[in-house]
Amino acid sequence: MDFFTQLPWFLIFTSLLKTVFLIFIVVLPMVSYTVYAERRVSALIQDRLGPNRTGFPTSLLGLKKDWSPFLGGLGQPVADAVKFLLKEDFVPAHVNKLYFWIAPTLAMMPAIIALAAIPFGSELFGVKMVVADIHVGVLFMFAISSIGVYGIVLAGWSSNSKYPFLGGIRSSSQMISYELCMGLSALPVLLIAGSTGLGQIVEYQVREGWLILPFTDGHLNAREILCWVPIVIAFVTFTISMFAETNRLPFDLPESETELVAGYHTEYSSMKFALFFLGEYTAMIAGSALIVVLFFGGWHLPFIPYLSKGAVTGGFEFLHAIPGWIWGLVNIAAFFGKVALLLFVFIWVRWTLPRFRFDQLMRIGWLYLFEIALVNIFLTAGILAFTK
Repeated sequence: MDFFTQLPWFLIFTSLLKTVFLIFIVVLPMVSYTVYAERRVSALIQDRLGPNRTGFPTSLLGLKKDWSPFLGGLGQPVADAVKFLLKEDFVPAHVNKLYFWIAPTLAMMPAIIALAAIPFGSELFGVKMVVADIHVGVLFMFAISSIGVYGIVLAGWSSNSKYPFLGGIRSSSQMISYELCMGLSALPVLLIAGSTGLGQIVEYQVREGWLILPFTDGHLNAREILCWVPIVIAFVTFTISMFAETNRLPFDLPESETELVAGYHTEYSSMKFALFFLGEYTAMIAGSALIVVLFFGGWHLPFIPYLSKGAVTGGFEFLHAIPGWIWGLVNIAAFFGKVALLLFVFIWVRWTLPRFRFDQLMRIGWLYLFEIALVNIFLTAGILAFTK
């Protein structure tokens, strides 16, 4: 054990553990059951049942009937995974095979890599709950997430088919339009928090209250009241841009089933199609996690000023009796609970709003969101200078 307590090996060991936990214990099951939740929520919105019978084939083990727990259909993600694994991996003869094989991986990996900079908890056994605690976490997220469009463009081009090609072109123009808006929308947060590190932004909100709900620290001052207006504007523009970046309705023009069959992944099947599916939902999780970190206090629970360093104040001193590792687990649960609520908003919007036309999508990005985000930066800077 002394070998693992040495600093370089300790960092490598804990980073591997956090990576395995984040990807295999949290994100991949979360992706599977987000798909299940989307199918159930859409069924409720459309007044139908949705998947409610798929369970676990316990009758194969000699029991009288299969086990379908709780609401039923909770085994649907398992059935979907088995289906993708067993389906024939058909590659059309007319595609550019090298790039056709590379594209699904390029669509999946950036979303997973972007999660490395997300602080998904405070501390657990003295280890920070972030895989890569870098001081430019916001810039890292934007840089890595923007690479995901290459997989979509390559898929559209390498398919040598008109519908996938149109989907790829739409995705590239959409990314250029909304990546800029998203970056500008985040600048007021960086100005107020005074840092580009995601962990430092969360720590600021622990001390001063969530940016979108500044009263969560129990008090308000003039600066927080004045800054609330540009923060709300930043939140709205950032969230709209995130919908466009993740190709979700009403911005799902690259797929657009009613126009382009399935868009850029029309020619894909089996696990290649599953990688695009996983990439889209992982990008949703990463985008929701970034919104939680920037605006909703990250892993912090409201009205309980518990700092990651272990200090408890404001009449909550009795919480010192609770072991630190329990607080670490509570903070992780709080973070992913907030992410789950935002994922529900993504699903809700998809099955509520109609799809924009492509010219409307471009107009919203360049003529409205870009100008609003730019003016909001000057508004935030003016308020900070006035209240300094």
